[in-house]
Amino acid sequence: MHKILIVGGGSAGWMTAALFGKLFQGLYDVELVESEAIGIVGVGEATIPAIKKYNELVQLDEVEFMQRTQATFKLGVQFVDWWKKGHSYIHGFGVIGQDWEWLRCHHYWLRANQKGRARDFADYSINTAAALQNKFMHARSDMGDSPIGHIAYAYHFDASLYGRYLRGLAEQHGVRRTEGKIIDVGMHENGDIASVTLEDGRKIEADFFIDCSGFRGLLIEQKLETGYEEWTHWLPCDRAIAVPCERTGPLVPLTRATAREAGWQWRIGLQHRTGNGHVYSSRYIDDDAAEAVLLANLDGEQAGNPNRIRFTPGKRRKMWNRNCVAIGLAAGFLEPIESTSLHLVQSAAIRLVRLFPDGHTDEANRDEFNRQSDFEWERVRDFIILHYWANQRDDSDLWRHCRTMELPATLQRKIDLWRSNGRIFREDEELFSEESWIQVFLGQGVVPRSHDPLVGSRAIRRSSNSWAISLRRSIVAFR
Repeated sequence: MHKILIVGGGSAGWMTAALFGKLFQGLYDVELVESEAIGIVGVGEATIPAIKKYNELVQLDEVEFMQRTQATFKLGVQFVDWWKKGHSYIHGFGVIGQDWEWLRCHHYWLRANQKGRARDFADYSINTAAALQNKFMHARSDMGDSPIGHIAYAYHFDASLYGRYLRGLAEQHGVRRTEGKIIDVGMHENGDIASVTLEDGRKIEADFFIDCSGFRGLLIEQKLETGYEEWTHWLPCDRAIAVPCERTGPLVPLTRATAREAGWQWRIGLQHRTGNGHVYSSRYIDDDAAEAVLLANLDGEQAGNPNRIRFTPGKRRKMWNRNCVAIGLAAGFLEPIESTSLHLVQSAAIRLVRLFPDGHTDEANRDEFNRQSDFEWERVRDFIILHYWANQRDDSDLWRHCRTMELPATLQRKIDLWRSNGRIFREDEELFSEESWIQVFLGQGVVPRSHDPLVGSRAIRRSSNSWAISLRRSIVAFR
């Protein structure tokens, strides 16, 4: 194993290149080939807190990174009109309230709610409270159990500037960029990929290939014919239109997702502009009407031409096939309702580093990579489906269809367990925590019939009362 070739740039290509360049120095020759004649989708501007782990791995300085990418801080996602029109809630990052012993705090809230004594569950989230006032601060490590000691955050940034920034970093670590359009892919007799040929006749050979060519899947699909698992029966949206507008008003540390009759609209505030997009189902609205809905709901003056995108929700049947791994849109697509697009790039690149072959493609490593990838994508898919299914809207066919559709067995099991006693368990290393599921369940009106009976335990109550007294004292001392 001497040479790794990354096919395609954009966020996926350069995130992978920067990581490989940093970690594989002296081990492998890493080259990236891309063509400026081929555009990139470039609409992923919102992230989740895990992006900080990637930034640390490639040693990005937060201040410089935010300056170079026009970034802003993000504390969560605000969902407007999803449960029903006129209602909104926030999925805030990080912890909510205080867990006592082995019981999560929402069980105490459920008991109080049944007795009519509960405030809004969101009142127990420091992220939600801060975001509603357009406030932000870094966590204070010296604050112990105080909510100020547990502030989780992510970023909004310009994806094209992020890719450009990572390109410079990758090249500093020895990654070579080659400009050119690929017109042919050469194969070994055993079925592995051997080389790519550029439009000008140059042939680039490699031992291992990373397909970051976007929806085309130039290597993973067009050449290796890996196959695609489609999820449109659960996620009916198959189109998106993105357009920037001028920024107006103060910066808000939230991604806003507003439900529309045939889909939903995102709003992402950056330093220099606001990113907007309309994700919709072509079954319920045509492209021109969808664009009109988007343009009629911009906060500021339109600052660019609309970019229309077609996609099929789902994933490749194998993301690692032979000596090729698909990352980014080449691997699949899940709409960015919870800002997971760049995370799926990051997690795939890190997973590949952890399972990278040492000279030949080991079947066990390949199978484990695909198993972990399938698990992650399916659990993210389930979380997205929950947003659509848990609605009480009756104003359009899309929402009526989503409310009555048959769900994946993995999601149905989570819903049944939650509805019974409010129990949520994070499986294996699935992306979204219990706090995330709890906020979306409650935010969209799925309230359990009961709570964990241990809430009534005298020993648990004594423990929780001691914690409450301790917290009040620390708050008084802090003031």
